[in-house]
Amino acid sequence: MVTTGQQPGLFTGPLYSIYKGLTAVCLAAELEAHLGKPVIPVFWVGSEDHDWAECNHTFVLDAENRLHKVEVADPAGDSRRPITDFSEEALDVLRRAYEPGRTLGRGFRETVDALLGPMGLMTTESSDRVVKEVSGPVLWDALERSVEHEAVLSETTALLGAAGYQPQVAVLAEAVNLFLEGPGGRERLYRDGAGFRLHTSEEQRSLDEIRAEVTADPHALSPNVFLRPVVESSVFPTLSYVAGPGELAYFAQLERYFALQDIRMPVVYPRIAYTLVEAKVGKVLKKHGLDVDALAEPFHEVAAAFAREEVPDDVRRALGALRGAVGQGSAQLLEAARPIDPTLKGPVQAARNASLAAFADAEKKILQSVKRQSEIALGQLEKAQ
Repeated sequence: MVTTGQQPGLFTGPLYSIYKGLTAVCLAAELEAHLGKPVIPVFWVGSEDHDWAECNHTFVLDAENRLHKVEVADPAGDSRRPITDFSEEALDVLRRAYEPGRTLGRGFRETVDALLGPMGLMTTESSDRVVKEVSGPVLWDALERSVEHEAVLSETTALLGAAGYQPQVAVLAEAVNLFLEGPGGRERLYRDGAGFRLHTSEEQRSLDEIRAEVTADPHALSPNVFLRPVVESSVFPTLSYVAGPGELAYFAQLERYFALQDIRMPVVYPRIAYTLVEAKVGKVLKKHGLDVDALAEPFHEVAAAFAREEVPDDVRRALGALRGAVGQGSAQLLEAARPIDPTLKGPVQAARNASLAAFADAEKKILQSVKRQSEIALGQLEKAQ
């Protein structure tokens, strides 16, 4: 399998979630042809993640190019809570995926299924019953051997730091790479004496108490960012994982951690990065001979650069010739005047600088005139941006 994943986001959240899925589909096809064996692309939905503020919103443009934030407002929520109906004007696929009563994770998964399923991408969830059952031994190992796990990660992270790399994920002292459902929600576990402590609520748990809670509810225990890739590779035969830039960085901390659990780390492959250019924006860029990077700067800089390009060639040549003549004439005058009085250097340079400043002021006025004559074009560029 070629796997990739992301926590749920409203209407798939950032576009890079879709780019990850597309990369997995393409990479699986390449590897299947190369290996002569079936290679399945799989999207792992991190539905146990509860960072509600990160996943409960998206942004859309209206017909007038105004940006609107669409948000599921529930300060006590997380990605597993049911959402209410807010998608009356959304596309049919979103309307079906986000029916009232669906969780954000379920809506996200069904949207990805609808968009990329026809290309062969399969999906699963970290909270899936079978996934939880199969990955159980890995979670218990992380709990029972947490001291050893922390030591391996700390050593690798220290080596990366010594080599000049900034580790992506901090290794916290006494922290277990697991979360347990507690009074404070999904709480990080820490070693505390002979037992464990929940980070938010500060409640104590013995190993037997945790085992009893997980027996009653297998979803109570879940992996953190270090352990999640290991869990995935323990469930699936993962040949390669498609990762974003941040993930690529923290996988550098994980090779020995995989080996500690007798699992070979998958080959980490960077997701494709795109900039989507709408047809109407593309037409504006083509009309004015610009590429999309030209719109990346603040608009006043975009407008200034555009105006400079619109200045007629003969005006540009004339300004250049004037500056060149002033520079050359000033140098000749200095050379001729030096035998008369060396102190004349100051006045000559001041005259040169004043002349150049006057021409710069004239150029600004020319640019302002060009901008006034190009209001329609600049309006198009501003809208495109």
